[in-house]
Parts: sequence; structure tokens; C-alpha cells
Amino acid sequence: MYGYSAYQKAARTTISPRSAEHRLLGEVTAALIAADQNPDAKQQMVDALLWNKKVWDNLIIELKADDNQLPADLRASMVKVGVWVLRETYRVMDGDSDIKSLIEINTIIMEGLR
Repeated sequence: MYGYSAYQKAARTTISPRSAEHRLLGEVTAALIAADQNPDAKQQMVDALLWNKKVWDNLIIELKADDNQLPADLRASMVKVGVWVLRETYRVMDGDSDIKSLIEINTIIMEGLR
């Protein structure tokens, strides 16, 4: 009986890929916001930026996958956004841009995932 109970619990906690992406973007965006609010903590900023980069690296890989079921034009547009995020990440790290633009993009994408 315990095995069935554990299965039921796992089934209740399973979330859709879209919900998982929304949650992950929310977590990384919270880290970016925290880093922005604490400009003296350089390592916190770098960690948040690198985490955001990893998230977008993986999103781009998923968007380019042959089995991705999103419309091709949406996938292409999202890949372009992802490439911009990667470039902007390095600009922020170099001090040539502000982290707020990355926060804004993540927030917009999260709204689209609702």
C-alpha cells in the first residue's frame, strides 16, 4: 500500500513543462532582482547572471530540438530572444549594461508562460 501512496503523491506533484519553465524563470529572476538590490555583492551578481545564462542556454537547446511542438516561427523568435539574453549577460558582466533588462525579459516570458 505504501508504494501506491507514494505514486499518488508523485502524480499530484507532477507539473507541466510550461509550469516548470515558469517556476524556474521565476526563481532565477528573483536571484537577478536580489543581485540588483545588492550591488556591492559582486559574486551574488555573477552567480545570478551565470544561472540565468544556463537557464537560457537550456531553453535555446529545447527550442531547437526537432521534437519541440511549438510553432516554428515562435521557436525562431524565442531563440533570437535567447541569443540576445546571452549577449546581454556578458554586457552586464562587463559593466556595459544594466541587469534590469534581463529581469524585464524574464518577466515578459514568464507572463507568456501563464
